[in-house]
Amino acid sequence: MTTPLPAFNPQESAKFFFRHGHAGWLGMEYEDHGSDWVELKLPWREDLLGEEDRHVLASGPIISLMDMASGMAIWTTNKTFTPVATLDLRVDYQRPARERSAVIARAQCYRVTRSAAFVRGVAYDDHRDDPVAHMAGVFMTIGKDPRLAK
Repeated sequence: MTTPLPAFNPQESAKFFFRHGHAGWLGMEYEDHGSDWVELKLPWREDLLGEEDRHVLASGPIISLMDMASGMAIWTTNKTFTPVATLDLRVDYQRPARERSAVIARAQCYRVTRSAAFVRGVAYDDHRDDPVAHMAGVFMTIGKDPRLAK
């Protein structure tokens, strides 16, 4: 008899994901989650500026934040870690982030098929109703939960 694997927990997984790799270098932090969504934070740092004379986070790190929040929302919805690849990620910027402000990304996985997951989200610095950007993405499943490999 096989013991069932624990459900994917974004708060616990963030302790691993954010110690390593690109997400770790950017300094991403876990904020909150629900059954089909995850919120992550990108703290303001001077080395992540888009322009030297403006103290505003660059768009690239914000896109990385939204991409990571999307993956974690998919794993939260599926209740398991299954590697995914970003097929399409559209980010529509509404305004620059506020100077010296962290940005929070909230991504929701709203549909999952056999081989794809669909995510939408928002990045904001103060209130979700005043977004920095809106996001929509499609992700492809590229493997099985590595804990199931034999």
